[in-house]
Amino acid sequence: MSEKYYEDWQERTNKEIEKRPERKTSFSTSSSIPINRLYVPDDMGEQYLSEIGFPGEYPYTRGIRRTMYRGRFWTMRQYAGFGSAKETNERFKYLLEQGQTGLSVAFDLPTQIGYDSDDPMALGEVGKVGVAIDTLQDMEILFDGISLAEVSTSMTINAPAAVLLAMYIAVAEKQGVAKEKINGTIQNDILKEYIARGTYIFPPKPSMRLITDIFEYCTEKTPKFNTISISGYHIREAGSTAVQELAFTLANAIAYVDAALEAGLDVDEFAPRLAFFFNGHNQFFEEVAKFRAARRMWAKIMKEKYGAKKEKSMQLRFHTQVAGSTLTAQQPDNNIVRVAIQALAAVLGGTQSLHTNSRDEALALPTEDSARIALRTQQIIANETGVADTIDPLGGSYYIEALTDELENKANEYMEEIASRGGAVSAVEQQYMQREIQRAAYETQKKLEKEEEIVVGVNRYQLDDEPQPELLRVDDRLVEDQLQRLQNIRETRDNEQVQISLQKLKEVAKGKENLMPSIIEAVKAYASIGEICHALRDVFGEYE
Repeated sequence: MSEKYYEDWQERTNKEIEKRPERKTSFSTSSSIPINRLYVPDDMGEQYLSEIGFPGEYPYTRGIRRTMYRGRFWTMRQYAGFGSAKETNERFKYLLEQGQTGLSVAFDLPTQIGYDSDDPMALGEVGKVGVAIDTLQDMEILFDGISLAEVSTSMTINAPAAVLLAMYIAVAEKQGVAKEKINGTIQNDILKEYIARGTYIFPPKPSMRLITDIFEYCTEKTPKFNTISISGYHIREAGSTAVQELAFTLANAIAYVDAALEAGLDVDEFAPRLAFFFNGHNQFFEEVAKFRAARRMWAKIMKEKYGAKKEKSMQLRFHTQVAGSTLTAQQPDNNIVRVAIQALAAVLGGTQSLHTNSRDEALALPTEDSARIALRTQQIIANETGVADTIDPLGGSYYIEALTDELENKANEYMEEIASRGGAVSAVEQQYMQREIQRAAYETQKKLEKEEEIVVGVNRYQLDDEPQPELLRVDDRLVEDQLQRLQNIRETRDNEQVQISLQKLKEVAKGKENLMPSIIEAVKAYASIGEICHALRDVFGEYE
């Protein structure tokens, strides 16, 4: 490129700006990365093959599959769960009929923190933000009429992930489906719970043991099941920047790999089943670049830091959910547009799986109509836009490549700081990541209040008289039914066998044996999630 020509262009442009000023004096991404007026070949650097390369080949910047969506589309999921297992089962079947290709289970708050529906701690929360699962019977109802041999299921569950996985394995067994054939993902990412979300139970050390026990068990018994979904999503929802989401997620991933290696596992045995979960946020190009940077960074980490040999060990596979924190209660139909743009960024960034939020989720659980529109958004992107017809269509963009490099550089600075603090677990205990996220969220809020950033319908373009949309309400009778079902199970199960299985679980927890077989045994005896988690609380204690 002619440097003299570029300088002349800049001079002519500056003169024009004197007459017609730009909208802002400066432009930047959500991570405070300055956005140049124009990007040119010099901004890309010269390391095409080593840093950008080809799809399906190291460092996977352009995608982990050689043909990407020309082979098949991403898995289309809708996060669903409310009330009891019966109602959620009906929603699952509706979404599958509408063309959804994978299930994604939302659990209610008591389930997420290991309490039964009749526990005093669960009062007022049963079935409100997800489905209530107390015993294996609820899991059987949840998947009634849905073959676990034919569907991939993602479960957003962390502290009690081992218990819900055990229930899923037991349901598959009752359906006659071999453990080796079940396919899905448990979130199982406890570090981000301490950082951003709060649904933890046990202290970090025993929590990490549970995770590595799952790695070990699933590597041998359920080889198609993803043993963890390392989540940047909730870090971003808590107010982080894109750079922080990228850095903190990969720092957590390093901590899980280190823990597995310390437990004696081989990196090329467990690493291929590690999955990631990212946020699809508003700033379109930054999000595309973030996904590309994440793939490249992870490939380098696995190859250079851990000496991984298998291609799959180095390939970052990820699910994307569009940003719930960007949805507005004001003018909720605007959320349809936000979701479409965020979903498009995820697709152009090469996601393997995608959930699109519904327009009314800032107000309540989604109605069927809203969930269908959210699913149709993905189907339109896949079938009508042509963006899936070529691989990494934005690759080679001067802007995208420069932004990918900048995100990687800034994320690496954060990761070096975390490493200097002793790694992710120590950084969590020092509240380092929590403070950084709080600082970023505060800066964003100040920009909104000063109208330096615009949210349509919130701080500009408001309506005086907004119509109230129809909302989904969870019937309180569903809670009564859930409590009655739990009571019936306790009356009809073999309670002596339950106590034997819980006592055995405690003994195993005191030693070093893998916990998964004992948890599965307790689940099959119809011990409840609360009883199993309380047994582990007795040994491990609780995190405060």
